[in-house]
Amino acid sequence: MTPTHDNAVDRRQAGTAPGEPGGREPRAQRPEPAEPTPAAAATVDEPSLPRRIRRPGDAIRFAASVAGVAGVLLLVNIAQGTTQGLQTDIREGTERAPHVLLGLATLVSSFGVLAVPVAFAVERLLRREGLRVAVGLLAAVIAFALTVLLDGWEIPAAPGGVLDSLIWGGSRTAPLHTDITPVIAFVTAVGTAGRPRWQAAIWTMIGLAALTGLTAQYASVSALAATYFLGRAIGYGTLYAVGAPNPRPPGAAVLAALGRLGLRPVRARRLPDRDDVRRYGVAVEDGRRLGDPPHPDAEWRLEVTVLDRDQQTAGMLYRVWRLVRLRDRSTRRAVRSLRRSLEQESLMAYALHAAGARTPQLLGTCEVGTEAALLAYEHVPGRTLDALDDAELTDEFLTDLWRQFGLMQEARLAHRRLEQGSVLRDDSGAAWIVDLRAGETAANDLLLRLDLAQLLTTLALRVGAERSVGTAAAVLGARALAGAVPLLQPVALNRGTRAALRHDRELLTRIREQILRLEPETEAAPVRLERFRPSTIVSIVALTIAAYIVFPQLSDVDVGGLVANAHWWWVLVGIAGAAASYLAAAWMLMGFVPERLPLVRTVLVQLAASFVKLVAPAAVTGVALNTRYLQRAGVRPGPAVASVSASQLIGLAMHVLLLVLFGFVTGSTGTATENLAPSRMIVIVLLAVAVAAGAAAMVPPIRRLAADRLRSMFSGVLPRLADVLQSPRKLITGFGGTLLLTASFVLCLDASIRAFGGELAWTSVVVVFLTANALGSAAPTPGGLGAVEGALSVGLTISGLPAETATSAVLLFRLLTFWLPVLPGWGAFAYLQRKEII
Repeated sequence: MTPTHDNAVDRRQAGTAPGEPGGREPRAQRPEPAEPTPAAAATVDEPSLPRRIRRPGDAIRFAASVAGVAGVLLLVNIAQGTTQGLQTDIREGTERAPHVLLGLATLVSSFGVLAVPVAFAVERLLRREGLRVAVGLLAAVIAFALTVLLDGWEIPAAPGGVLDSLIWGGSRTAPLHTDITPVIAFVTAVGTAGRPRWQAAIWTMIGLAALTGLTAQYASVSALAATYFLGRAIGYGTLYAVGAPNPRPPGAAVLAALGRLGLRPVRARRLPDRDDVRRYGVAVEDGRRLGDPPHPDAEWRLEVTVLDRDQQTAGMLYRVWRLVRLRDRSTRRAVRSLRRSLEQESLMAYALHAAGARTPQLLGTCEVGTEAALLAYEHVPGRTLDALDDAELTDEFLTDLWRQFGLMQEARLAHRRLEQGSVLRDDSGAAWIVDLRAGETAANDLLLRLDLAQLLTTLALRVGAERSVGTAAAVLGARALAGAVPLLQPVALNRGTRAALRHDRELLTRIREQILRLEPETEAAPVRLERFRPSTIVSIVALTIAAYIVFPQLSDVDVGGLVANAHWWWVLVGIAGAAASYLAAAWMLMGFVPERLPLVRTVLVQLAASFVKLVAPAAVTGVALNTRYLQRAGVRPGPAVASVSASQLIGLAMHVLLLVLFGFVTGSTGTATENLAPSRMIVIVLLAVAVAAGAAAMVPPIRRLAADRLRSMFSGVLPRLADVLQSPRKLITGFGGTLLLTASFVLCLDASIRAFGGELAWTSVVVVFLTANALGSAAPTPGGLGAVEGALSVGLTISGLPAETATSAVLLFRLLTFWLPVLPGWGAFAYLQRKEII
C-alpha cells in the first residue's frame, strides 16, 4: 500500500532526521532488498544520458594544479636559499640511512613505478574500461612529450636562480623527470577513487621513485613538486578535454531507489532541469500490489530531485568569490559533498513544513548508487512565477506569498534563492515555496533581511515596485520592510536578479522610495556588504604591473645624484602648474553651468576630487563629485548631470583635437622627436581605435551597454550647451578652463623634466601628456595608476630623453599632481561634507 502524506509524517516523526547523531536510522536510509519492487515494470520517459561528460571538478583541479606549478616556480625564485638548504639537509640525512634499505628502495621503485601502473591498466581492461585506459595513455603521452619539451626549453631559458633550485648540482639532470610525470598523468586520468589498494600501491611506487631521486642526488624537492603538479595538471586537463565516463544513474535506477522507500512508481518522465539539477515527475498508483501491471490512469504524485555527485562542484568558483567578497556571515560552504547537500535540503524541507509554510512535503530521501542521491517530494500541480501571466499575479496571490514568507521569517529560515523559479502558484491560486537547496536554518538577522530584499526585488520585476511593497507592507508591516532598505543594492541579490536589473536600473531606487513613503524615518544608508570591490583587485594588479615596469628602471637610476643635481626652481614651477590645474578645472565646470557658482567653493570641490580618486577611476570620481556638488547648489538632477556631461564632452573633443594637432606639428618638425608621434602614427592610432570601436559595436551586449551609458550621460547635453552659448562670458570661461587645464599639466610635466636636467620640445611634451592622460582616463584604476606612469615613461624615453631622467621626471610629475594633493584634498572633502556642500 502506498503511504499517504499522514503516514509519511508519522514515519518521519518516529525516527530522526538524516545524519542526526545518536538517533535510529530513518527509513529513507534502510535498504529493503527482501522483495522485488514495482520499479521493475515501471517506464521512464527521458532522453539518453551522454556517455561522457565534462565534470566541473576536473577543470577546477586542472586550474589548481597549474597554480601549483606556478607557485613552485615562484617559491624557488624568491626562496632560493631555503630550497637549497632543504636539499642540503636531505643529502646529509640520506647519507646516514642504511645503504641496504636505500638500495632495496631503488630496486623496487625502478621496477614498480612502471610495472604497477601497467598491471592496473590490465585490470581495468579486464573490467571493460578500455576507454578510460585509453584516456590515461593519451595523458601519459602528452606528459612525456611536454616534459621533454620543457626540459629542452627550460635549461637555456630559465633564470639561473630558478634553474639551480630545480636541478641538483647545476647541470646533472633535467629540471623535470620524464619517468614520473607520465605515470602521475596516467593515474590521474584513469582515476583510482574507490580502489584503495591500487591507489596505495601506485602512489607508494611513485613515492619510492621520488625518494630514490633525492637520495641519489639527481632530483631536488622543488623539481619533484613541479613534476607532481605538472603530471596532475596534464591528467586533469586531458580528462576534462576528452570527458569522463558518465557516472550518473539513469531514470530506471532512480525508480528502483524509490521502490526501496516503499513507494510504488508506475512511470516517470524527465522534467526540465533546474540549475543543472535533474528532476523527474513520477506517477504512483494507490493500492497497487507488487507484481501488478502498470495502470495507465495512475496520477502524478511525486516530484523527484536527483543530486549528482559530479555536479556538486558546479559553480564552486562563483560561491568562493561570493564568500570571500561579501560580509554576510553565512554558514554556507563553497565545496559541498553529496551527503551535505542532501542533508541541507532535507533539513530545510522538514523545518519549513514544521513552521507551517506551504512547501511540497518531503516523503523520503535515498542514495542512488554511489554517485547520486534523491529527494522525493509530493507533486504540487502548478507553475512557477516565471511561467505565470501577469493576470495571474493578483494581489490575493501576492498577499498569500508574503504570508508564507512571514512564516519563514518567524521560524528564522533563510531561503537564499527567492527568485522566480522558487515561487509556485498551484491550480487553486495558492503560493508555495520550492527549491530549498540553498536554505539555512537558524539564520541570523542579516540573512533574513537579505531574503526580504531579494523577494521584494523579484516581485517588483514582475508587478512593479508599488505593488510589491504594498502587498508586503499589508502582511509584514512597514517597519519590517524598513530593514531591507539598506540591503537594496545589486551586490546583495542573486546573480539572475542582478542580470534582470540591467534592463531596469532604477527599480531598486523605486523600491526604496516606496518603503520610505511608508516609513519616513528609515535609515537609508546602504550596508557595506563587500569586503572589497572588484576595482580593488584591478588596482592591485595595475600597481603590480606599474611596479614591475618602474622599479627595474629605478634600479639603474642614481637617485641621489639626480636629486643632488636637480634644479629646484623648476620644481616650484611644477608646483605652480599643478595648483593652476584646480583653478582651470573649476572654470571648466563653471563655464558649462548657466547658474552662478562661487569660485572658491568650486575650486575646493576640484581639490576634494584629488582625494576621492584614490578609490575610483579618475573619470568616474570627477563626474560623480561635480554632479553632487551641483545638486547641493540647487541645480536639479537632470540639468546637473547634463552640465557635467557637457563639460566632459567638450573636454574630450578638445583633447582629441589637441592630440591630432600637436601630433601633426611634432611629425612635421625636424626635431629629434620625430619618432615619438609623427602624423602617420596618429593616423594609425586613430584607425586602430576606430577598428576596435567598430568591432566592439558588432557585439550586441557591448553595443547596448555603450548606448545606454552614452544615452544616460549625454541626454540633455545639447540643450545645456545651447543655454551656455547664449552667454559669451560662460563660453569663454568653459573653453578657457579646458585649455588652461591641459596647459597646466603640460607646464608641470615640462618643469619636472627640466628639474632633472632634461629638455624636450614643448610639442613633444604636449603629445606625451595627452596620450598618457587618455590611457589614464580609460584605465579602471584609481587616478589611472599604472597606466599613466607606464605611458609617460615610455613616451618620454621614445622622445629621446634618457631613461633615468624620464623615470625621475615621471615620478616627480605624479608626486605633484597625484600624491601631494591627497592630504589637502582630504581636508577639502571633510570641510565640504561638514558644510553640506557635497
